[in-house]
Amino acid sequence: MRTPGQQPRGRVPVTVRTAQWCATHPWKAISGWVLLLALCVGAGAAAGTNKGSFADFWIGEAGRAEAMASDSGLTPPPVEQVLIERTARTAGDEPTAAAGEIRRRMDGLPAVESVGAPVAARDGAALRISVTLRGDRETAKKDVDALLAQTAAVQRAHPGLRIEQTGSASISVAVNDKQGQDLQRTEMISLPVTFLILFVVFGAVLAAGIPVLLAVFAFAGSVGLYGLASWVFPDAGGAALSVIFMMGMAVGVDYSLFYLKRAREERERSGGTISHARAVELAAATSGRAVVDSGLAVALSLAALYLVGDVIFSSIATGAILVTLVAVGGSLTVLPALLSTLGHRMDGGRIGRRRRAGGEGRLWARLLRPVVRRPLAALVTGLVATVALAAPALGMKLGTEGKETFPDSIPAVAAYDRLVTAFPSEGPAHLVLVRGEDPAAPLRKLAGATRGDALFAQDRAPVVRTAEDGRTALLTLPVPYAANSAEAARSLEKVRGQLLPAAVEGVPGLRWAVSGEIAAGADYAAHQRERLPWVVLFVALATLAIMYAAFRSVVMAALGMVLNLAAVLVAWGVLTLVFQGTWAEGPLGFESLGFVGSRTPLLVLAILVGLSTDYQIFVVSRIREAVERGVPTRQAVVDGIAGSASVVTSAAVIMVSVFVSFLFIDRVEMKQIAVGLTVAVLFDAIVLRAIILPSAMALLGERAWWPRHSSEATVVRTGRVTASAKPVEL
Repeated sequence: MRTPGQQPRGRVPVTVRTAQWCATHPWKAISGWVLLLALCVGAGAAAGTNKGSFADFWIGEAGRAEAMASDSGLTPPPVEQVLIERTARTAGDEPTAAAGEIRRRMDGLPAVESVGAPVAARDGAALRISVTLRGDRETAKKDVDALLAQTAAVQRAHPGLRIEQTGSASISVAVNDKQGQDLQRTEMISLPVTFLILFVVFGAVLAAGIPVLLAVFAFAGSVGLYGLASWVFPDAGGAALSVIFMMGMAVGVDYSLFYLKRAREERERSGGTISHARAVELAAATSGRAVVDSGLAVALSLAALYLVGDVIFSSIATGAILVTLVAVGGSLTVLPALLSTLGHRMDGGRIGRRRRAGGEGRLWARLLRPVVRRPLAALVTGLVATVALAAPALGMKLGTEGKETFPDSIPAVAAYDRLVTAFPSEGPAHLVLVRGEDPAAPLRKLAGATRGDALFAQDRAPVVRTAEDGRTALLTLPVPYAANSAEAARSLEKVRGQLLPAAVEGVPGLRWAVSGEIAAGADYAAHQRERLPWVVLFVALATLAIMYAAFRSVVMAALGMVLNLAAVLVAWGVLTLVFQGTWAEGPLGFESLGFVGSRTPLLVLAILVGLSTDYQIFVVSRIREAVERGVPTRQAVVDGIAGSASVVTSAAVIMVSVFVSFLFIDRVEMKQIAVGLTVAVLFDAIVLRAIILPSAMALLGERAWWPRHSSEATVVRTGRVTASAKPVEL
């Protein structure tokens, strides 16, 4: 049995050697870390961020149609719409005068290709002016501010009218700006909350501040590295930054917390007789190894997102893996240096007043004893709760975000809703591409077949455009319904399954495909469903590998995999209950879309499995340490979970606080990710860790560690550490 300050026997692990060097050369380690982060940030700023091209987002049949349009020069140009409406205050302020001023102002802008004539709504209450921009959709995002400034100027000149601008470019810019502002607010909330939680845990300002500081450094350094990595895995419009911050705060604080807490425990166990540098070495032999295993588990789980074959998931995986690895590196290097340098100032005056058994540890021990005494009943109870919460996932419906799903608090989005109400043909549309001899003929036949059909807009005749070479034609079929509505889905099925095949029937050598917002969303969701089983398989195998590498136990590896998947299923079930219904709209501040975002299940799966494995490694490491001291498995379960309860519970509370802060981002997809991860972490702490894990290990007994060496088995059976019993390096 190891006494305080005793050197772990056998080969010295790399984590210990690294901690020894950093603890004895603290200023070199700190300076090197700061220099490395500065280089990362500087290199990322110098290299810039490589934004994914539109071709990177093409998926399925919709992607093939986009490629056909691009090759033939038929990609629709970016168009902004200016909507002019009468209001109760109009009082002689004529919409036609405002429309004329809009046309004059817009026509003089370098970015504008053409300005259409005003078009009146059927009821005469609104005018619409189409402004076609030069370039493509990416350049339109850079040029749209100039158009918005002119629209705002005309609005100021005509206060009796409502004059608004909307379009894909203005909506995209506004949504990204709003999300950036919300993310800044999230940072302002999560940072002080995390610090307060850590202050309660450690009772010292320095001990509370260092994990937060290291998490912020990990975020900054990984953002720089992400800029460099984007030249291999293109950035998907900044989608990864929110996840980088979320993961940076979660794992960065957790790893520092586990390491710092263990170093303090070693000092308290010795009564303050060992040095801070020595406590750091002992913490490196236990928590340090667990940090490495946990970081690998998180990184491997996130790597599963590359299997999706989608630029959005690839960019998110890249950013999240980078911030996880940077956090691991900081915990193993600069953290030991800081602990050694700051010394007693980290203790907050608590050494010498050792807490023999903290109140939380005693509470957890009391809660766990009935579980291990009646493990079968406890296991059945936990499984029933798991099934009850996971069952709704069987009815999960996937959909894709679009103009109709963004918050109405964004003016361009609210303007789009009013535009579509006044002009139904300006809503989503099917873009039908045909390539071959005389491609326009079948498209005209298709357009005729849609006349009088309520699934298609009837306020404007469909337009056929033919490429210069005459071999490719494009038909735009507007749909008077939201892109994610059931009616829009039926219209797509009708075009793809009935009308288009009938239109091209009998004409040899034709190729065709359907794109547009509706088709792209449907194909994207189908793509996620197709790749989901492969991601689940990869994550499950990754969990098995990491848990087996950590504990050399097939049984614990399998148990860890099952618990991880149980947490994921519970998260999916709760997402279905919350976001496919309307009962939670008020408390969470969203409007139900009737579906779960197609990206959310995969993101929750990859992030959650990594974090869940994180907790299991730290808890089971404590249990294994107790076993190696000669404690029988059932008692080791109680000792290990109770002994780690304070630090793991604190880590869970911090992680939940980070996830909850993302509920303040006014975007349904971010709220879904926040709810899924929050519920899963709480479920992991309350049910999986406190009921299912201990009851399963109590039922398994010694079999939980199979296969084991005979000397190790002797430790468990006899309850004594024999001379041949070799401790496992943690």
